[in-house]
Amino acid sequence: MTAKKNISLLGATGSIGTSTLDVVRQHPERYRLVGLAAGNNIELLARQVAEFEPLLVSVAQADKLDALAALLPASWRGQLCHGPEGAVAVAELAEADTVVSAIVGAAGLLPTMAAVEAGKDVALANKETLVMAGALVMERVRKNGVQLLPVDSEHNAIAQALAAGRPEDVARLILTASGGPFRQWPAERLREVTVEQALNHPNWAMGRKITIDSATLMNKGLEVIEARWLFGIEAERIDVLVHPQSIVHSLVEFIDGSVVAQLGIPDMRLPIAYALAWPERLDLRLPSLNLATAPDLSFLPPDLERFPALALAFAVCRAGGILPAVLNGANEVAVEAFLEHRLSFTGISEVVRETVESTENTEAASVDHVLQADAAARRLAAAAVRRRAGQP
Repeated sequence: MTAKKNISLLGATGSIGTSTLDVVRQHPERYRLVGLAAGNNIELLARQVAEFEPLLVSVAQADKLDALAALLPASWRGQLCHGPEGAVAVAELAEADTVVSAIVGAAGLLPTMAAVEAGKDVALANKETLVMAGALVMERVRKNGVQLLPVDSEHNAIAQALAAGRPEDVARLILTASGGPFRQWPAERLREVTVEQALNHPNWAMGRKITIDSATLMNKGLEVIEARWLFGIEAERIDVLVHPQSIVHSLVEFIDGSVVAQLGIPDMRLPIAYALAWPERLDLRLPSLNLATAPDLSFLPPDLERFPALALAFAVCRAGGILPAVLNGANEVAVEAFLEHRLSFTGISEVVRETVESTENTEAASVDHVLQADAAARRLAAAAVRRRAGQP
């Protein structure tokens, strides 16, 4: 019998985190949770601790520790920690074999890098890690001899399709995008988009930030940059197709013209399980994809004029340096402003573009350098948001 794999989970209370725990719950003979790191949803985190009994648990803010401790069962004998250092401690936990990195945004970079440096295999759902510091992260992955397995459905699909041929025979990668809720809206209506409309994704249940990114197509742009580093393929050989049905999760074209695709129902437990069990596969007892009853599959090119975030991300991917980190940091600020009703939907891309164009590009020489670029981008983006609101 295969020995149990010990898992540390970063982002335990988010959508990827809860889906990961569902996979673990289905296969207790294969997996054991040894570490959990979460934000501030202490009620859900306490229930997770009671069920899985991890050794180490981290919460984002120190002022949540007492409230969390009061919710935990008296029989639990693990340890509590907090903050960015706590997430790093969960990632480095000696007992962990694999770290599932599902913290949203730039906050995932340091704990993911810590996991790599500690020699852990990483199931990566935090695309920002490779967007911000792809070259640095992949160099450390190679040096430490660890596996970096993608959890994003698109990159997971590409990883599966790549098994059909040799890396040197790959012509291009094709990422699919649902197109979000506004793919058929005219440009003049996009400025009127409300937060509630943008959070109504047609196919996927995701966190608020990723759902907004999907609506602007920035999420696909970030995935282009992630794919560039994850698979070592330059931006010129990465394409995007809008596929509203979200059944073909991505494709790989080989030099002989063959195109290999991965299909499946839109359920994140599929790529999570693939990353955790690789090179094996798990029976998840999910509904099968029935192509006879599935909707017709359609594909069309993205409209880069109505959704300029994707075009900007491609340009930043080609430029490299610190600009991907700048793009990401500015986008996080702009999305937060939109969610707080301080910025229009179309203003998200405008703020990001202004921030990127205001930044002098330099080499991303170190993680510290990347984090400095991220901080500077956030300041520029916040100022741009204030200007649009008529504030000093």
